[in-house]
Amino acid sequence: MNRILQDDAFGKLIVRLTVGILMLFHGVAKVLNPESLGFIRSLLEGVDLPAALAYGVYVGEIIAPLMLILGIYSRLGGLIIAVNMLFAIWLAHTADIYSLTAHGGWALELQGFYLFCSLAIIFLGSGRYAVKPD
Repeated sequence: MNRILQDDAFGKLIVRLTVGILMLFHGVAKVLNPESLGFIRSLLEGVDLPAALAYGVYVGEIIAPLMLILGIYSRLGGLIIAVNMLFAIWLAHTADIYSLTAHGGWALELQGFYLFCSLAIIFLGSGRYAVKPD
């Protein structure tokens, strides 16, 4: 039992699976509700970026999470999610960066979780419990 508690590869697996599975829910929701891309398109057009970039959300919320879950190019998957989250914060949540919720939490807790955990995956790598360990 003590070996599992000291296994950093197992810890990396937990982080990869947590970020990957939770982010995948967001991607599946967008696949099931494709009209949600209209909101993303309008945000992109509002900052003079091509509306077609909205399809990048599928890369950041479907493909990259699957990369993390399976442990295939995990660092790249983490980078894709980090970039996805930076765009989300920039486009939709800039006004909330310095805000707190009614309960005293940071208004961007969820976005911060995805951003900083994906950065951790970039630096930590997949660990050995992966299809393609790095």
